[in-house]
Amino acid sequence: MQIAMIGTGYVGLVSGTCFSEFGFNVICVDKDDAKIEKLKSNIIPIYEPGLEALVERNQTAGRLSFTTDLKDAVSKADIVFIAVGTPTRRGDGHADLSYVYSAAKEIAASMSGYTVVVTKSTVPVGTGKQVFEIIKNENPDLEFDVASNPEFLREGAAINDFMRPDRVVVGTMGKKAKKMLQQIYRPLYLIETPIQFTDLETAELIKYAANAFLAVKISYINQIADLCEQVGADVHDVAKGMGLDKRIGAKFLHPGPGYGGSCFPKDTLALVKTAELMGGQISIVDEVVRYNQERKRSMSDRILSQMQSDVSGKTISILGLAFKPETDDMRDSPALDIIPELISKGANIIAYDPVAMQEASSLLSDKVVFAADSEACIKDADACVIITEWNEFRAITAVRFLELMKGKVIVDLRNVYLPSEMRDVGLNYTSIGRR
Repeated sequence: MQIAMIGTGYVGLVSGTCFSEFGFNVICVDKDDAKIEKLKSNIIPIYEPGLEALVERNQTAGRLSFTTDLKDAVSKADIVFIAVGTPTRRGDGHADLSYVYSAAKEIAASMSGYTVVVTKSTVPVGTGKQVFEIIKNENPDLEFDVASNPEFLREGAAINDFMRPDRVVVGTMGKKAKKMLQQIYRPLYLIETPIQFTDLETAELIKYAANAFLAVKISYINQIADLCEQVGADVHDVAKGMGLDKRIGAKFLHPGPGYGGSCFPKDTLALVKTAELMGGQISIVDEVVRYNQERKRSMSDRILSQMQSDVSGKTISILGLAFKPETDDMRDSPALDIIPELISKGANIIAYDPVAMQEASSLLSDKVVFAADSEACIKDADACVIITEWNEFRAITAVRFLELMKGKVIVDLRNVYLPSEMRDVGLNYTSIGRR
């Protein structure tokens, strides 16, 4: 079975590499010559634990290759995955499907023999049918099917998510396509992974519905955290009490500064826009989109409050820049809202993140100073703000903060530390939803 993966972004690179680990021959295609040359040399453009070793092993074994020649890759393939970007379209909030449709046209001109074309990208309902029409119009004599196979990969845990997923969702148009997709997912079937086969539209909607639900859950616990602060309750205990109910579950009940990343922001907005396009609404998700943006902006107010609203000339240390640990992804990170606001108030910012500083440097003001490590970041700072809960930050003790910092203000937006331990040494410590 020969697989072509169109797009070597996060989804395409991880998925293509993992399919090759299953034993299939995979050609990953991208238009970026420099990127492809680096991948051929096992230089990975994203930070994802375990991915570099997997790419190197499968290239060495001859199962994984990289090219800019889409026509050659597609002509050899039994299954072609479209894994290109679907960012939010400027101006109206809908998913931008131009890359998907462009790929479909190129694929149509390159296929030879029966081929299954699979949308791996996150796409709105109806996209698969549109891809089918594009290919059919471009080349009416082709024998092919279109399928939908949405990804459910968490950044920082993507390899395990692909190899041992909670479920696999596949939407197909015909029995022949279903049989071929059953074959490439047979390694997961053998470990009893639930594999759900549906029609195209249902598969497309499952991805959006799942991501939007998780975003709702995050925003809900953030609002409960705010209420905890007002009434003197502890959000961690509240979340534990909720999570022990099997109907609710404990995951995604962690308060913080708001969600970010490559999926939740664009997918929630795209779902709202899809509903509007169909003449309906998903008011809960619509409110979550608005609330999450407002929450990220409000985090700077928390910091200013702890500094008596005066940060002019003060040095504020920022620990963590990526939207979550174990990734260098800065897309919609709360840091991109918080840091500019503090700079506008006259603060001097020194920041540290284990892997995201290179990416962050292109997105933040050149006034931001990047530290070599976490201790260098907090040294002589008037205040410290924890934005991303990297594990290495947990090793910084309350005493060490006191020894290194000039001031005593700690604003923990991820609840990394115990309030009693921080306050017992004299630190002015505040967190989310806790006394």
